[in-house]
Amino acid sequence: MTAREHVLLLSCPDRPGIVAAVTATLAAHDANIEDSQQYKDSGTGRFFMRIHFTDPTGEADWHALLEPAAAAYAMEWDVRPAAQRCRTLILVSRFGHCLNDLLFRWQSGNLDIDIVGVVSNHEDMRGLVESYAVPFHHIPVTAATKDAAEAELLELVEAEQVDLVVLARYMQILSDGASRALEGRVINIHHSFLPSFKGAKPYHQAYDRGVKIVGATAHYVTADLDEGPIIEQDVHRVDHRMAPEALVRAGEECESRVLARAVRWHAEHRVVLNGHRTVVFA
Repeated sequence: MTAREHVLLLSCPDRPGIVAAVTATLAAHDANIEDSQQYKDSGTGRFFMRIHFTDPTGEADWHALLEPAAAAYAMEWDVRPAAQRCRTLILVSRFGHCLNDLLFRWQSGNLDIDIVGVVSNHEDMRGLVESYAVPFHHIPVTAATKDAAEAELLELVEAEQVDLVVLARYMQILSDGASRALEGRVINIHHSFLPSFKGAKPYHQAYDRGVKIVGATAHYVTADLDEGPIIEQDVHRVDHRMAPEALVRAGEECESRVLARAVRWHAEHRVVLNGHRTVVFA
């Protein structure tokens, strides 16, 4: 990405002229469209679009230039430099496979985010995190200290100007207050193919039901447990010979892949909320 490249992401009530209004504005200022994707949801009557474009000078104020079209069509929208990296804070407990995958992808240049720190309610992952030269923050959580721990977490989010919080198998439930404070900025990986097997020990629930596939779901966090808008899912085939522990091992790779995709798509400004669902321009 260059400093001249931008991404426009929008949604609005569908009506004629939306694409024309946006592209005319870009053309009037000599911007070149590199990629454009759009979608109309016939069920909700909403229109969604993502445009990746190049500014010939790199100096235009695209928020000001696009505001008239956005206002005319009642858009929910954002435009930002394509190279702008998402300042990311990862939360983890004692399962490190998703954390390690994100750290490796980031360090190897395959995930364009800035990991500003890792928070854990345990010390288990400190060595792994510090081996990547990433700050590790131990914030213990008990029933008696949960409010204070969340306050410390939110202070860290503000101090580090965090754009995205990733729950990489963080085995604590965020309170309603924290969920609202971070709305639209928290992605969770749930080790199940939601909406099946919510809550604790989903692989054991799956084993009890004799499933033939296990899966993972990356979703935005809301105050309703495991009910947030789904960004990405994947599955892994299993059979009757596999004990719950084998299902856990089979699911870990799936969890890592799914979470990495969701984080990448969010960071690249490819995800738009559509009520309780998402539109993903992958």
